[in-house]
Amino acid sequence: MTDGGGSEHQWGPAGAGAGDGTHRVTLGDDVLDQYRRFSLYNSPYPAHDAGCAIDLYPGDSDPDAGLATAAPSPVGGTVRETRTVRAPPKPYAPDHDHLLLVDVETPAPLRGLVARILHVAPAVEAGDRVAIGDDLGTLVRAGFFAPWVGTHLHVGFRTAKQNLHRASGSLPIDLGVAVRPLAWDGTGTVVATGETCAILDAPGHPSPGDEWVGIAADDGGVLDGGLPHYETGGVLHGTDESRPTNESPQGAEPAPEGEWSAQSVRLNGDAIGRADGRTIHWGDATVLVDGEPVTGLSLSCARDDGFGAKLICPDRAFAIGDRVRVSIAHQ
Repeated sequence: MTDGGGSEHQWGPAGAGAGDGTHRVTLGDDVLDQYRRFSLYNSPYPAHDAGCAIDLYPGDSDPDAGLATAAPSPVGGTVRETRTVRAPPKPYAPDHDHLLLVDVETPAPLRGLVARILHVAPAVEAGDRVAIGDDLGTLVRAGFFAPWVGTHLHVGFRTAKQNLHRASGSLPIDLGVAVRPLAWDGTGTVVATGETCAILDAPGHPSPGDEWVGIAADDGGVLDGGLPHYETGGVLHGTDESRPTNESPQGAEPAPEGEWSAQSVRLNGDAIGRADGRTIHWGDATVLVDGEPVTGLSLSCARDDGFGAKLICPDRAFAIGDRVRVSIAHQ
């Protein structure tokens, strides 16, 4: 079932649970158009392990570029509950976060689900009605964030009968928008730097504001996740590709005989991990910049003109104008 905006909810047999492939939520333009970037896998938070949550960035994903504060609602409906929850204490973030639960009415295909929204200090309370795009409050940084992560809304969906408060258990999320894979040869010039990261000018967005893009895997799809600083990532396929998002990459190299059933995923010829369905396990991958290791490569989908490969490098400094080459190695 799909409405004009493209969001979709597939119901499975009675008794089926989240994450077993029988319940899936598809998010379309009606939800995603109000954000500049999104990611299903680029987080250490447990719900992201299988793409069962999405991080929605109204502003830049780089905290050194300035932190967005507005929190436009991804759904319309009635606020069920708001509560303060504990978060790991960090020097740059408080030891608490906020959870908002919204009984979804719009987009229409998601009606009856409950949206779980984190990282917003609420300006709403139980019983309030909100529409898609309404301000929910103020975006906050929480101890769940790594220092290179900008403010965003963490969003997941559950049925009302599920436990709405535990970290895991949300339904798998698919994309109901086209995402253009951008080929990248691993080279680029540093155009922005922060204390823990550097942004390259490549691959550049060919038409900022008009379409979603991401860095392409060699065998198709867009790469998503923290390579390899978060345990898993994903290879995503939007509506511009006929293959469902939960299938393995076309043409991917089979695992050697005797290894677990998975597919090799490559970036610019370098093996970066093995995909089981759309989820990539990085294994012992190491990101190298000019032959020297850095913490990782941050991968997400974007539609703004600031898009480019993002190096995670808290222990290594780069300067604007540096020309670099990125590669991936395995032990």
